Amino acid sequence: MAVIFSGIQPSGTITIGNYLGALKHFVNYQEEDECYFCVVNQHAITVHQDPAELKQNSKKLAALYLACGISSEKSTLFIQSEVPAHTKLGWMLQCVTYIGELERMTQYKDKSKGKEAVSSGLLTYPPLMAADILLYGTDFVPVGDDQKQHIELTRDIAERFNKKYREIFTVPEPHIAKEGARIMSLVDPTKKMSKSDENINSFISMLDDEKTIMKKIKRATTDSDGIVAYDKENKPGISNLLTIYSLCSGESIEELVVKYEGKGYGDFKEGTANAIISVLKPIQERYEAFINSPELDTILDHGAMKAERKANKMLNKAERAMGLARKRI
Repeated sequence: MAVIFSGIQPSGTITIGNYLGALKHFVNYQEEDECYFCVVNQHAITVHQDPAELKQNSKKLAALYLACGISSEKSTLFIQSEVPAHTKLGWMLQCVTYIGELERMTQYKDKSKGKEAVSSGLLTYPPLMAADILLYGTDFVPVGDDQKQHIELTRDIAERFNKKYREIFTVPEPHIAKEGARIMSLVDPTKKMSKSDENINSFISMLDDEKTIMKKIKRATTDSDGIVAYDKENKPGISNLLTIYSLCSGESIEELVVKYEGKGYGDFKEGTANAIISVLKPIQERYEAFINSPELDTILDHGAMKAERKANKMLNKAERAMGLARKRI
């Protein structure tokens, strides 16, 4: 049985891209593996967050995890800030991480570009991300291909710690889904779909209603030749919609191309929107049942306690290895 860890920031409602590239697969992982799913709210504060919104978004994300099929009996679901071992180990790992490594991180360069004042947390959060992963003896981390750099740094940090002090950390591997790992923006299909995009028409939120989904898909960027065909280089917009349609409907891209041969983009986009709606509707119904239920708090309380027990064992090992523990526990 492998150990799997994944964390998603509660900065806005997750998108259909997050679902197809990650959450959809998590449901299968929990059947065979030991899974830890974390709402990484401490990563979210590397940029300013409204406190009330952050609190609510954290619960919304947890409810969506459950609505998508994550089972509190099969997996450990918790909020990062409720397990103090994350920040404790994060500081320890920051002390074995080099500034040059942090400055080379693509996300830091992208998010700090052109800004006069940048939070130091934006530079130093990768060691906290490494702590999230290493605390649980993680074997695999499901990520999109744009997150591979963070896992590579986590591997470097783990190997450096093991060599300098004592070999206690499992060196994790990235796990990139073959399908849906990179769902693109509806407005600019050369960029990955992101819930933080300022243009709300660029993504489908997991909580968008049917009318909104239809409107966004009909406005999605395509091209002028009117042919439904998969060609990522020359037809990125249509190729992206085909990927989404295929993953939502279960029909292969080849089948969809044949299905819409000789038909216009209007019919194709309507079919794409209906496929998304059919997937999201039952998830939204389960979400509504969880979000205002006391059961959600019970699940998160239990998850935090379960995660803390495991995390503290690894934290104690790391503290003893670095000479930070006065007493042997």
